[in-house]
Amino acid sequence: MPVNSRSIGRASVLFAAAFAVGLAVSLPQKEFLTPKEIEKIQDAQEIEERIKIYLEAARLRLNTAEERLSGKESLEGDPFEFYTVEDMLDGYYRILRSVMFNLDDAAQKSNADRDKITKALKNLKETTEKGAKQLAGLKKTAEEKKLEKVWNLVNQAIDINNGAREGAEIALQKDKSKKP
Repeated sequence: MPVNSRSIGRASVLFAAAFAVGLAVSLPQKEFLTPKEIEKIQDAQEIEERIKIYLEAARLRLNTAEERLSGKESLEGDPFEFYTVEDMLDGYYRILRSVMFNLDDAAQKSNADRDKITKALKNLKETTEKGAKQLAGLKKTAEEKKLEKVWNLVNQAIDINNGAREGAEIALQKDKSKKP
C-alpha cells in the first residue's frame, strides 16, 4: 500500500506544526539517545527500521519516566541511571521530532520506497496512540505531585505526540482513499 508524495507532504506540514509547538520550552541540550541507540540508528539504513529503533527508544523513555515518578530508582549500570524524569520527557519529544524529520526526508526523495514509508507511518501511529495513554497518566501524576516543570514537559510531549499521530493518520488515510 504505497503512500503518494502529496499525502506525505501534507503529513509533513502537520509534523512541522507539532515541532513548532514545543520550541518555546527548552532544556540544556543533553544527549537524548544512548550510544547503543545511536549506533543502531546509524546502522539502520531503511526508513522503517530506523523509525522502529527511534520509537522503541521513545517508549523506553516514557516507561522510565513513569517508573521514576512512581519512586522506582534505576539500577547501577542502567543507561538512564543519571537521567531525570525531565530528561526522559525531553528525550521523548526530541525522538519524535527526529522521527518526523526522518520521515519527511525519506518522503522527499524521488526514489523513496513508499511501502517502507507506509510501514514506518503505521508504526508511528500505533506508538503515538499508546504514548498518548502513558502521557495522560504522566500528566495526572505531575499534577498530583505539583511538579510544574514535569507537567510542562508532559504537555510539550503530548503536543508533539498528537501532531505525529495525526500526521501519520492523514498520510495513511490519503493512501487508502487513492486505492481502487
